[in-house]
Amino acid sequence: MNALSSDVVLRVEALNAYYGRAQVLFDVNLEVRRGEVVALMGRNGAGKSTTMKALMGLLARTHGKVSLRGNDISHAQPHQIARLGMGYVPEDRRIFTDLTVLENLDVGRQPARADALCWTPEKLFALFPNLGGMPARPGGQMSGGEQQMLTVARTLMGNPYLLLLDEPSEGVAPVIVEQMVDMIVQLKRAGMAILLSEQNLQFAGLVSDRAYVLENGHVRYQAAMQNLAADAAIQRAYLSL
Repeated sequence: MNALSSDVVLRVEALNAYYGRAQVLFDVNLEVRRGEVVALMGRNGAGKSTTMKALMGLLARTHGKVSLRGNDISHAQPHQIARLGMGYVPEDRRIFTDLTVLENLDVGRQPARADALCWTPEKLFALFPNLGGMPARPGGQMSGGEQQMLTVARTLMGNPYLLLLDEPSEGVAPVIVEQMVDMIVQLKRAGMAILLSEQNLQFAGLVSDRAYVLENGHVRYQAAMQNLAADAAIQRAYLSL
């Protein structure tokens, strides 16, 4: 294995997925490397969230190959994929509203992994100062943006190699979006591999190295993020409302 390929944390080859009998992903190919943020871009319904659910083993019917650090996880169950080091932050947050911040973090705890960042509540409170100021607050008494931070922090407690972030900037205040940008940049610098589903081109442009653009479950375009940001024609065709 050469040095470049050894940095590949996620490799997806000809991924097809179905909701019932309806095909929703068509031969999706993508890669994410260590210390890289890759954006999945596209309009609502393009297949971004579906791709993440398929990677996490949450769809009943898929075809193709998904590899995490060289391990074939194409037919693994969600809990097995999580234990192998894939962390998933869904769009709808799903925190435990009756549990405190610290208790939510404890739910996500997994053992340390070789070659992965090892997270503790103290390290996460440094990354998310808002959470550090409310360790005993129940999740149900937090703002939407604070709940979003808690969901990311809880996922990081699993010490993942790869972080799937589904629409992290959706529906949160601008100040929280700024903190999300800082958080993603810090994780990238520390070597985390991140796959980001996002509609907000400005947000994606601040943190992403490369982008794949989806339309109706097909990858229509892939390039360095700076190339997508400069390509008005592609933006009009696949990203504009």
